[in-house]
Amino acid sequence: MSDDTTPTTHPTTPTADPTDPKTDPTPDPMPEAAATQGATFTRVYPTLQAHDPQALLDFLVTALGFVENAAYRDDDGVIVHAQLDWPGGGGVMFGSYKPGTPWCREPGTTGAYLVTDDIDARYAQARAAGARIVRELGGTDYGSREFAVSDPEGNLWSLGTYRGEPHRA
Repeated sequence: MSDDTTPTTHPTTPTADPTDPKTDPTPDPMPEAAATQGATFTRVYPTLQAHDPQALLDFLVTALGFVENAAYRDDDGVIVHAQLDWPGGGGVMFGSYKPGTPWCREPGTTGAYLVTDDIDARYAQARAAGARIVRELGGTDYGSREFAVSDPEGNLWSLGTYRGEPHRA
């Protein structure tokens, strides 16, 4: 097949050896944790729905420090799907509340825990953004420093330094 008849629906991606961390196109975003705990991490994306997905996106980026990866909108400009990445790995996906659909979740009923190495900066960021703090920054009996906020939909977000226990075989 000549070059001018080659389909162009996807850009050419260089071939990568997934066992070589120098060429792996999706390296583990938490190498320090994996090295210290002897574990590997899988990306997990909790999914939410929102009455006002733009307000949720703005809050998660501004108050908590998520990074917007994608936000797809319908013809009216309403977010139907968004992916926000957490700097330490994983992230969250959400879209507009659509009652009666098979993948429907009531907005405001989710709770999530986010691991961060800089809890003081995240707490200051949340306070500066006017987040409703539902648990003040403090220590736990298991050695973590944590705080929790509520987003505009009512979901709860706990941020802390506790990375969880190592994965067991």
